[in-house]
Amino acid sequence: MVLIGLVVTLLFYIGGGCGNCEYYLGNLRVAAGAPDTRNKLVTEGKWVTHGILFDVNSDQLRAESYGTLKEVAGVLTEDAALKVLIVGHTDSDGEDAANLDLSKRRAASVRTALVSEFKIDAARLDVDGKGESQPIDKNDTAAGKANNRRVEFLKK
Repeated sequence: MVLIGLVVTLLFYIGGGCGNCEYYLGNLRVAAGAPDTRNKLVTEGKWVTHGILFDVNSDQLRAESYGTLKEVAGVLTEDAALKVLIVGHTDSDGEDAANLDLSKRRAASVRTALVSEFKIDAARLDVDGKGESQPIDKNDTAAGKANNRRVEFLKK
């Protein structure tokens, strides 16, 4: 199905006020919903996230990662038979060997958080790291590097 010339109108009514007052809304954004984590992981067998963040050159999870960790923990809690491989990826800054080690430590940190914070059975979670060896974007811009820094969950 192709939609051509789709027009969506948003109408807001604000009651009360001063009678003839006018109200304006600005900077509205309409966004597509995020991909369904459960569907991606269970049906497609793979879920890639950029929502798990770490300090620079560190395997320490940042607080902003909690929502994404909670989301994947929810999928794992719903399906107690689901086992996953957690794979860490880095950008190309630094030495190859250091990036490989860092990506493995980051995957292990994700596993530790899922086990300790969300009570997911550790036996269901394996870890691996690919360092900078499997980029999904160019490493010559800040945005490309950020896109390459990711965590993947692969159904086993």
